[in-house]
Amino acid sequence: MLTLDKVYRASYALKGTARKTDMIHAYNVVKGEKIYLKTENLQTTGSFKLRGAYYKISCLTEEERARGIVACSAGNHAQGVALAAQKYGIPVTICMPDGAPISKVEATKSYGAKVELVGETYDDAFDHARRLQEETGCVFIHPFDDEDVIAGQGTIGLEILEQLPDVENIVVPIGGGGLISGIAYVVKKLKPTVKVIGVQAAAAASMVNSVNRHEILTLPSVRTFADGIAVKTPGDITYDIVENYVDELVTVTEDEIATAILALMERQKLVCEGAGAVAVAAVLFNKIDIEDTTTCCVLSGGNIDVNILSRVISRGLLKTGRTADLTINLMDKPGQLLGVSSIISKHGGNVIGVFYDQGEEEMAVNSCVLRIKMETRDGAQIEEIKEALRAAGFSLIDTMYQY
Repeated sequence: MLTLDKVYRASYALKGTARKTDMIHAYNVVKGEKIYLKTENLQTTGSFKLRGAYYKISCLTEEERARGIVACSAGNHAQGVALAAQKYGIPVTICMPDGAPISKVEATKSYGAKVELVGETYDDAFDHARRLQEETGCVFIHPFDDEDVIAGQGTIGLEILEQLPDVENIVVPIGGGGLISGIAYVVKKLKPTVKVIGVQAAAAASMVNSVNRHEILTLPSVRTFADGIAVKTPGDITYDIVENYVDELVTVTEDEIATAILALMERQKLVCEGAGAVAVAAVLFNKIDIEDTTTCCVLSGGNIDVNILSRVISRGLLKTGRTADLTINLMDKPGQLLGVSSIISKHGGNVIGVFYDQGEEEMAVNSCVLRIKMETRDGAQIEEIKEALRAAGFSLIDTMYQY
């Protein structure tokens, strides 16, 4: 049974291993609102997952430790298990999806774990890990559907209530549900007036769909760059806790997650992975009502691959109107590019890329297509530039920006 006593024991066991991460007042996330960030992205191993994994392994008997352990993970649980196993001198095998970020795979190996890359999704890795458990007799460390793991994650709830006593909303990412289960259980037992809100990626909304239907459902597929919460099926234990203790569930899109990552980098100087930024995305895009309240957003992890990060930044810039792509139909004669770039410059835009094409079908022989990428302030400035180009006689045949 999950109990407060177990969470307090987990808190004691984690002393000296897991950091008590900072609670940061984020003045610039949503102007005029009291937003605080619980920075688990700055946790040891870069994620909250260390808490649950370490506490679970600390509870194993000597006989269980001698058998070795096996786990499955998209990356963050893997690092937590690997570090805990290293500290206790336990041999460990981690099954990870073949598409897991290279940075997470290498970090897991750096703690001495044996890594097996399996399939495309977390669920493929889970199935393989279960087979290994049956074949070898190792102890399986579940990433979320385990009461000891949930108790470890619940220590974050204890810290939030201590660091932010007047908190009214706690916004938490959801994958399989271990993090929000631990936080919601603790918070509702100690301060039931606090609202706990869960956030999933719209392309991996397994918990949202399950709670809405009042039964555990399995998604046919998940497609989100927030790999830390890309889970097809919620846990049995976590589903029950979420149904009973969580007040509200919402989803955010891929573009909204990208925008949140960019906002955290620019405004708070914090790096978050996709899963770690979904709580902020929900706040930024008004998915929940936080007006005139004190709100804590949990940043669950910061282990984002640098290659993905560059693409995420590009998406975030497009979403907020910070960059834009314009496609213009021109007569192929001297001075056209100068005319276009002069108008963009006059209205404060900055041309950063130019592509010129003479060969598209169904165009006049003496015409061409000019594609321009430009830096801008926001969507309003983009519209201003477009109107100025049209007024000067230029034909915009396509605009490929979002804001």
